[in-house]
Amino acid sequence: MVFDFLRRGTGSDVPETKASARGPVVAWHNAGRVAWSPRDAVSLTRTGFSGNPVGFRSVKLIAEAAAALPLVLQDQDQRFDVHPVLALVKRPNAAQGRAELLETLFGQLLLSGNGYIEAVQGEGGLPLELHVLRSDRMAVVPGADGWPIAYEYTVGGKKHRFDASGAVSPICHIKSFHPQDDHYGFAPMQAAAMAVDVHNAASRWSKALLDNAARPSGALVWKGSDGHGVMAEDQFRRLSDEIEANYQGARNAGRPMVLEGGLDWKPMGFSPSDMEFQKTKEAAAREIALAYGVPPMLLGIQGDATYANYQEANRAFYRLTVLPLVTRVAATLSEWLSEFSGEVVELKPDLDQVPALSAERDAQWARVAKADFLTDSEKRALLGLPALAADVDG
Repeated sequence: MVFDFLRRGTGSDVPETKASARGPVVAWHNAGRVAWSPRDAVSLTRTGFSGNPVGFRSVKLIAEAAAALPLVLQDQDQRFDVHPVLALVKRPNAAQGRAELLETLFGQLLLSGNGYIEAVQGEGGLPLELHVLRSDRMAVVPGADGWPIAYEYTVGGKKHRFDASGAVSPICHIKSFHPQDDHYGFAPMQAAAMAVDVHNAASRWSKALLDNAARPSGALVWKGSDGHGVMAEDQFRRLSDEIEANYQGARNAGRPMVLEGGLDWKPMGFSPSDMEFQKTKEAAAREIALAYGVPPMLLGIQGDATYANYQEANRAFYRLTVLPLVTRVAATLSEWLSEFSGEVVELKPDLDQVPALSAERDAQWARVAKADFLTDSEKRALLGLPALAADVDG
């Protein structure tokens, strides 16, 4: 409360207490320590995604862009227009299409560092359906050699165990690099956790300021008739209660204060540290965007001039953030699906259909086409295309 500092008690009311000699040491050690939010995946998702607009937009921007990226399927000989793997990815289950499934998968990866896909197997060959499982409900069960032998999915008090000891695991576990964990990935949200706490604290401070009529607090100064600034206890209590009931909070914003004789209101202006609060919030927003690899310009964060224009920032976003993520996930997914069918195929992003990279691709095509010292097969390999059938037969 704004006027809580007015509340006091008389010295005679405080009973004498005894305490250990270590008390002051412990109090001094703990005083002023920063209170950070928990660092588990559920808490980070709640504070950094559900409760923070910068984290929410960063994750949504990457997941939606990555899920919308066109994918092609090919082997060493040809690029497929029709294939069972393409059909499965296009319609992975009855409730989701390709974009919904991949957006969920990328979102789980960005929030927890782990993505799990379940294969609903039929009698043989490729799975009948694919489902993305929530990362916070999954647990890796390592074997004696350290490799996963099972995965446990927990909902409430119930558990389902996926046996991964067979020839092909029913779970495809995609994880980000973690330098200190053998089985789980490291999420960007963990690296941005401090910035998320700072940004959320700044938002709460701004909300508290608005509830106080967007003004800093002030002080009531009492000058008695005798020239002393000491009020009687009953006067102090009555004044504090009246201020709390009639003048504090948003519902009393703008209400004039009626003061009795001897009372003088002294408003407190913003200190230089208060004036820098907005800059601290903007710096925290940039750090969150930095952890996810999203140019702040794309999030509407003011004051960032890293890129010359929006088009350059968008191209860097696709080249440095979206493409590496999609390439790694598509490669892992295609290897896993190849184990079911026994046919070695590769899913990869089609760079020629990404508008943000059109200028780069046009320049690359023109440069490769002018290289007369290269064969057609070498040119196709440079452009990411499969070799010609005549070259394969030869």
